[in-house]
Amino acid sequence: MAEEQLPLNCDEGYDSRNSTLSKKSDKLEAKEAVQDTPKEDGNQNKCKECDERRSDEPVKLSFERFPENHEEQEKRKHIEAALEDSTSNLETWRQFALSEYGLINDDLRKKVWPLLVNIDPNDVEPAPSLDELKTHPEYNQVILDVNRSLKRFPPGIPYEQRIALQDQLTVLILRVIIKYPHLKYYQGYHDVAITFLLVVGEDVAFHVMEILSTQHLVECMQETMEPTQRRLLFLYPIIRGENQALHDFLERSSVGTLFALPWYLTWFGHSLNQYRAVVRLYDYFLASPFLLPIYVTAAIVLHREDEIFREECDMASIHCLLSQLPDDLPFEYLLQERMRRRRAAMQKKRDRPVPIGFLNRLLPHTLLNRRIVLVTTAFSILVGICAYYYKAQLPQHFRSLP
Repeated sequence: MAEEQLPLNCDEGYDSRNSTLSKKSDKLEAKEAVQDTPKEDGNQNKCKECDERRSDEPVKLSFERFPENHEEQEKRKHIEAALEDSTSNLETWRQFALSEYGLINDDLRKKVWPLLVNIDPNDVEPAPSLDELKTHPEYNQVILDVNRSLKRFPPGIPYEQRIALQDQLTVLILRVIIKYPHLKYYQGYHDVAITFLLVVGEDVAFHVMEILSTQHLVECMQETMEPTQRRLLFLYPIIRGENQALHDFLERSSVGTLFALPWYLTWFGHSLNQYRAVVRLYDYFLASPFLLPIYVTAAIVLHREDEIFREECDMASIHCLLSQLPDDLPFEYLLQERMRRRRAAMQKKRDRPVPIGFLNRLLPHTLLNRRIVLVTTAFSILVGICAYYYKAQLPQHFRSLP
């Protein structure tokens, strides 16, 4: 999947001094940055309130089921028919995942998600046992994170099943970082892995995470968070292209991008409280270039424009506001609006007339290239004739020798 075009000079004018955060300290430094910046008592109170609301624990996930509306029922039938159609291809699954309502339910996701990343669900490796992986240096950290992920499992499952799922999640994560030792585990990786484990099962989830870890998430799995934080800086040019006033307000507040770090690291899996919203976003991200989480982050910030402008223009206030995702974000609208804007931008680019000046600059180069081609061709023909002539003369030369 090709990388999307981004605005040029994405790093221009943005401070990257905080881009060397290590994986173990990024959350701590984020909190300290919020606490240290404000000088006024009011801002300090806001920081305290924000810290009370924030937690390293994941948001409790609701697995509430919703009845399908008529459009969802019709789309489900189309997806089921496509799964029976031998002519269906990657573009078929991409269109289903990107279009409204995504892949509808987890039964369909279990079949289509592997196809979106070119995995054959019938050709997967069985998982090793947990005992075989306990010697890995990241084992203890993975266990700690997995034990903190209880809120991300469906409620009401038997204790034995939950323990089995936790063991599977641990094995899934360790398998990836053992196979790719240059990739480093980060806190939040388990939030992505658990979603795929719940939907497609342990064996297929490993192959999905293998692909994501070497493509979509590879920047997040480096020695430090510097590549990830550089990537998050792309957020501001996107916002600037849509809303200059909002961009300038955020710049003046010095809020930076730390509020969006857990969103990007976990594909929003750590921060949303509706399982339905999480898997809908995963439909979209699996079918898209790896930068789409940045664009969705920008769409959320743009959507909350009025809330942002009501806050004081300081780092503490804006960070506190943005770090908390509202429960009622209209993700489907944001995704479809983002696609509409992209199509409009592409159409505008196609319709843009070619400037006369550009043609005038291009024409001499085109003529020059033609001359070069003609000269090269003529020279090649001449060399060929000479070679043929000397080849014909060689036998006569050898016959004349004593």
